[in-house]
Amino acid sequence: MSARAQDDGWTLAGRRFRSRLIVGTGKYRDADETRDCLALSGAEIVTVALRRVETEPGKPSLLDAIDRSRYALLPNTAGCYTAEDAIRTCRLARDLGMTDFVKLEVIGDRRTLFPDAEETLAAARLLVKEGFVVLPYTNDDPVMAKKLEDAGCAAVMPLAAPIGSGLGIRNPYNLRIILETVKVPVIVDAGVGTASDAAVTMELGCHAVLMNTGIAGARDPRLMAEAMRDGVVAGRKAFLAGRIPRKLHAAASSPESGLIE
Repeated sequence: MSARAQDDGWTLAGRRFRSRLIVGTGKYRDADETRDCLALSGAEIVTVALRRVETEPGKPSLLDAIDRSRYALLPNTAGCYTAEDAIRTCRLARDLGMTDFVKLEVIGDRRTLFPDAEETLAAARLLVKEGFVVLPYTNDDPVMAKKLEDAGCAAVMPLAAPIGSGLGIRNPYNLRIILETVKVPVIVDAGVGTASDAAVTMELGCHAVLMNTGIAGARDPRLMAEAMRDGVVAGRKAFLAGRIPRKLHAAASSPESGLIE
């Protein structure tokens, strides 16, 4: 492995990470599968839907499957449809002693689960003022990405496709514009279905990719966790290496000049 690839980490709000794969914790069959898939993915950050976590002492909780000494916890506001709801959920995470890192989701449509851009921006502005490290789920709109950065968000998380759709990256060109527009990390979130999708996000130059259903919904989640891990690594290496230009016509691998007659 080249020295450049070996030392290739990334920074999020002052914290250094090696893995560029962030994984969710929903939809797994049981706690054992959850633990196994987290470990096999190589992830260092895991996200948890706060509204679906049992917080009453003594009762089984999803948090029991997460080794807090091994993973950075990223509570999320999945299931929130207003800025007020999302803000309340983030405050709950802080009261429970989880973390000031939060993945902000404010959904605007129940069928597509697309984000409500206005409510997301309003929530982000207030949460940043309250000292939260905000990572907002947003659409692939460069203008909104810039507004979220200006609001003080630590990263922007544009969708690749609708949540859980597995459609892969529908608009790589908007993602490239976002990468040119903001200086904070760009983390692709939602819609990744297989390892090649993960590789493409890295080849575009995105800093990380977040997924849940793509692993948990696979026929063999443990094997898919490994595949996603390897796809992210391969895509990042390809980005660092620099692909050849696309050409309409052939270019011979063995030049015709200098041939022995």
